[in-house]
Amino acid sequence: MKASPSDQRQILDIASFDQRRTALNHRAQSLPAHGLLTALATKSDNARDLRIGAQTELSDVKRELLRAEADVEQILMRITRDETRLNATSSNPKDLEKLAHEVGTLGLRRGELEEVELEIMLRIDEINSRIAELTAREADYAGQIAELEIGKENALATINSELESIAKERGKTMAIIASDLGALYEKIRASNNGIGAAALITGTCNGCHLSINAVERSRIANLAEDEVIRCEECRCILVRGV
Repeated sequence: MKASPSDQRQILDIASFDQRRTALNHRAQSLPAHGLLTALATKSDNARDLRIGAQTELSDVKRELLRAEADVEQILMRITRDETRLNATSSNPKDLEKLAHEVGTLGLRRGELEEVELEIMLRIDEINSRIAELTAREADYAGQIAELEIGKENALATINSELESIAKERGKTMAIIASDLGALYEKIRASNNGIGAAALITGTCNGCHLSINAVERSRIANLAEDEVIRCEECRCILVRGV
């Protein structure tokens, strides 16, 4: 294939655009925010799960409290009933003794149930504190995530702006070179890890960075300037006179 030296030099510009584009895409994928966001999302999810678990536990313990309160209320009603009977003047001594004993027993039971009630209330306070702490932690993570998202979007916007500018310049350059040279470049680039053309500098391919052997260098030196040459190692277009 033949192509003017000017077109061959411009295909190097295309290669430079593609290298910059590859570097920008890599930068976009490697932004520190990606890893930080993943880590924060995991922490936020863990805090949310713990909060939901605590809220479920709180509901269960509140039901325990209702049962305990009902037990205490029932004991109080029995004590009130028995005390009313004790105060009745018509009661005989044996009944009074029996009632007094029952009131004493109920009083002890009331004390036990109120201890249970107090213990449940303390558990509720602890769970509420845990929920508050987890809720605050979630809010903190949400704030950090929002801040990182803004930074990431700003960085990506800058990168995308550069990519758009490169795409425009690349399109303009590709439009003015020979179509067959451009097609060859694209074909090579697609099958060669994105490298389609490279400069030949002091006998070395700047694409694969390997030296050209003496026989090949001699052959290239005798070729016309418009002859398109290829690297024997990486097969990219070699551009002379750079």
